[in-house]
Amino acid sequence: MDTSLARPRWRFTGTYAFTQDLLLGLEFNPVADEVNVIGNYIAMRETPTNPMINFGTSSDRIGSPVGTQCYFVTVSKGFVEARLTAYASINYSEWERGFNLPFGVDLALSSEASLLFLNDGRRSHLMLNIKRKEVTLGLMWVWFERPGISLSWGF
Repeated sequence: MDTSLARPRWRFTGTYAFTQDLLLGLEFNPVADEVNVIGNYIAMRETPTNPMINFGTSSDRIGSPVGTQCYFVTVSKGFVEARLTAYASINYSEWERGFNLPFGVDLALSSEASLLFLNDGRRSHLMLNIKRKEVTLGLMWVWFERPGISLSWGF
């Protein structure tokens, strides 16, 4: 990300799926010399009538101080006809020592591209994701001010 802040400038994450519903891993922020635990547990999978519910933890929001973690529960639901997936979370922020309410909407532009609008509980971002097999390239507009790039792949 194009920023003078140390923590979000470069970020590397690795996760391992212990089960279909439990992912645990580490996040490394080399400019901030920081390693954090990340994880997600899907408590309820989405069905045609019910949303997905998951619990998780990661480093706190973009721009948060080194060493702060967040803990969240997220509810999401896809709407196939509209090509939309919406989510809302309740998030405990160690940085703020309180709760915030992240939310977002992902619009499928094609089978290989989507546009994600998200709010991290305080500030909004936009991300264009382009998927090719196991690789996803994300073009970010963080805080509607700063560009960023995300590259992910699975194996």
